[in-house]
Amino acid sequence: MVDLRGIDLNLLVSLDALLEASNVTRAAERLHLTQPAVSTQLARLRQIFGDPLLIPAPSGRGMTRSVRATELMAPLKAALAQLEAVVRSEPTFDPLADTRSFTIAGSDQAVAVLGFRLMQWWAGHAGPNVQLAFVASEHAAGIERFERGEIDLLIGSERGVPAWAKARKLYEERFVFVQRKGHPRGAAPLDLDTYCALDHVLVSTSGGSFFGFMDEHLEAIGRARRVALSVQHFTVVPELLARTDYVSTLPSRLVTRYRDTLDMFDLPFEARGFTMFAAWHPRSQLDPASIWLRNALADVCEYWPL
Repeated sequence: MVDLRGIDLNLLVSLDALLEASNVTRAAERLHLTQPAVSTQLARLRQIFGDPLLIPAPSGRGMTRSVRATELMAPLKAALAQLEAVVRSEPTFDPLADTRSFTIAGSDQAVAVLGFRLMQWWAGHAGPNVQLAFVASEHAAGIERFERGEIDLLIGSERGVPAWAKARKLYEERFVFVQRKGHPRGAAPLDLDTYCALDHVLVSTSGGSFFGFMDEHLEAIGRARRVALSVQHFTVVPELLARTDYVSTLPSRLVTRYRDTLDMFDLPFEARGFTMFAAWHPRSQLDPASIWLRNALADVCEYWPL
């Protein structure tokens, strides 16, 4: 049995030319190689197939194909044509006709802001065999799944996107102070002393922490706030605030979804916002299905006001 791992594909191309020309010189011209190079290839092919393949003609002019060589001509030409078709084929993706499942990882805040809009858009742009799943982006485990190709897109801030990933900016975000409508504090502009004295709900996506991003900012200016509650999911907070006198600091685009029950105010200190990105593995850079998904998410951000 021939070990294909030891065969250079170029040898098969040369064999096709040799069998068709039945002449080393003419085959060399067709292959744009020297005659000695093609003679060396013919010697290697004879060794691989265990057959002379081309035999000097009795007349002394040219060469004659062996029986084995004649049998090889048609299947060899068909195999080379098929390989050429594989190499030349352009990958495509038709979202209305193809079958594909996508997985997007992100925080519940990202799903609330972007995912819902993408799901609405999906109904009119993806066929019945194109599926979409959202999963939580727990940092360490999520990155491992991302590396293994189990996640098609990772939606996150600059803190959550690995440096080696390909990424596309989706939007800039800022933080705002949030309280329920009719809160005892009233609707006056917020000052720093009041902010620090109120009972805050903190979102700790890793779970259980009472010190977060805003606390880093406050610590830098020598202040601290009272964090009364810590929860792991952003979307829990608006419902909690609407029913209590707790307050929170949340991304502005999430809060706008609850403008009927919540009021938001500018923070009484300078606080960095963040940039939201869609990231994908470099292996998917040229995948038509991945490109379609990335463009779909970008279109949702661009044409549907956030």
